Amino acid sequence: MCYREIGESRGFGFINMSTVEEADKAVEMFHHFDLNGRLLIVHKATPRGSSLGQSGLTHKVFVANLPFDVDDEHLEQLFSKRGKVVDARIVKDWNTLHSRGIRFVTMSTEAEMNDAIANLNGQSFGGRVIKVDFAKEKSRGSF
Repeated sequence: MCYREIGESRGFGFINMSTVEEADKAVEMFHHFDLNGRLLIVHKATPRGSSLGQSGLTHKVFVANLPFDVDDEHLEQLFSKRGKVVDARIVKDWNTLHSRGIRFVTMSTEAEMNDAIANLNGQSFGGRVIKVDFAKEKSRGSF
């Protein structure tokens, strides 16, 4: 059953800001802000099909087999050793707020993305051997 049919929140929203500076400030102020016992995850959104990288491509990697206690900040720290991290997030189940075991990291350039894959895939992190690979685009209509 679709969320629209049952009227439940999917747990996210979008806010349009007047300027890029305002959007950056909102991310700075509200990322990991405690709202009624829930930590907000705030990122700048980009329209579907737009790019985050300078070359016109999204430089996103998929990360699997991380320890369950790894949060967004740990993920960003790990990948920042390989270059500039544009976005690092752990996908959580909306109902339980537990990790779904899916992680994505976006690097600023293709070279940094390739470096992260080459140097982090198969490495031990928190007692587990992690898998790092190119992220595949999600098909339209799925969520």
